[in-house]
Amino acid sequence: MQTAGYALLLLVGLVAPFGVYPILLMKCLCFGLFACAFNLLLGYAGLLSFGHAAFLGMAGYICGYTIQSMNFTPEFGLLAGTGTAALLGLVIGYLAIRRSGIYFAMITLALAQIVYFFCLKAQFTGAEDGLQGVPRGHLFGVIDLSQPLPMYYTVLAIFVGGVWLIHRTVHSPFGQILKSIRDNEPRAISLGYDVDRFKLVAFVLSAALSGLAGATKTLVFQLASLTDVHWHQSGEVVLMTLLGGLGTIFGPVVGAIVLVLLQDWLTGFGSWVVVLTGCIFIVCVLAFRRGILGELLALKARML
Repeated sequence: MQTAGYALLLLVGLVAPFGVYPILLMKCLCFGLFACAFNLLLGYAGLLSFGHAAFLGMAGYICGYTIQSMNFTPEFGLLAGTGTAALLGLVIGYLAIRRSGIYFAMITLALAQIVYFFCLKAQFTGAEDGLQGVPRGHLFGVIDLSQPLPMYYTVLAIFVGGVWLIHRTVHSPFGQILKSIRDNEPRAISLGYDVDRFKLVAFVLSAALSGLAGATKTLVFQLASLTDVHWHQSGEVVLMTLLGGLGTIFGPVVGAIVLVLLQDWLTGFGSWVVVLTGCIFIVCVLAFRRGILGELLALKARML
């Protein structure tokens, strides 16, 4: 039954660009992967990070710079961005996991702000102008990513691969240990697990996947800007995860799609978009405490 559901979702993804604007779909997929990566850390390891925009944005800058200035091919640009995010996650994670709760969240926020100001001052990032006109190039020297459909299916393949990796991680022995740390850390320590090591591995994996989402987004929009590395982006990914369903595989994807579509539909309201989005979020939190997908899964369980 579950396999059939995944196959149906994949089929919807394959035919979606023939009925919906591909750029909007690709934006949903990029932020969906970003939210899933964040959910791996918060939903399964119980670590609330307020600095995940650092990985999304820095990977985007590195991907854009290596392709635009160093003539990297798209696949190597994506790898460079993802690898940079993983290394950055290793440094930030090593410093942050020594604390827990609100202290962990504040350390990640502070370190992410350092990354933000670095991106603001560094020459290769273009400062406030960002990196514009990043060429998409040819994937593996064959697939022309300047065309909408090849670009969309490349993004879809990256999204599916990223979500599959998260699914495998969550349902592996490693994932079960993460859940035990989330639910009762002292008990996990008493069982002999090196809790800090497991947290660090989860943090680096989450950072790498966030970086992959950011690098892919740079290719889609041919742009890397300060918006992606700003603390506001870190807040948005928390919103996506809680809105869709914390601790579920596809809940963050639902939350990302809802938020991206709301921002697209409410564009005409100007600066009121943030206020309207906030009001909708409050209503959803009060009405769907487990998130949209979480409530649907709970309703299904009660009916069975």
